Amino acid sequence: MNLNNLKKTTKSSKKRVGRGYGSGKGGHTSGRGSKGAKSRGKIPLDFSGSKSKKSLFKRLPLQRGKEKLKSVKNKPLIVNLSYLNLFKKDDKVNNDSLAKLGIVDSKQAEKFGVKILGDGKLEVALKVNLPCSKSAKKKIEKAGGKVL
Repeated sequence: MNLNNLKKTTKSSKKRVGRGYGSGKGGHTSGRGSKGAKSRGKIPLDFSGSKSKKSLFKRLPLQRGKEKLKSVKNKPLIVNLSYLNLFKKDDKVNNDSLAKLGIVDSKQAEKFGVKILGDGKLEVALKVNLPCSKSAKKKIEKAGGKVL
């Protein structure tokens, strides 16, 4: 092994522009170049390149309130364990069986899905074929049922 064949182990750090004379970038423009928006400060997130073109936020339909920038994902319907006591022993719990008993609407259950949460007591052993919370899973198994 020769010294001239060794791999380079140092990396040059990222340029920190606009930090004065001590940064090694000079003092006048401090590595930002001369004139223009980028030399003067940050460019806003909603800026789209020119005055005449509307930004993305302006082109979207008006929504009010805090949740206007959040995604519009639909959350699953929530069913607590106490409602599952309507089933008989060793019944299978799924979207269809919940809809037959009138616990959830069949169209909404198909569209959004159903999740079982662990609120209440379960006294019947059931075979659950739906997503469950950890506490619901414990209570179902404690009652003698299974989560498939």
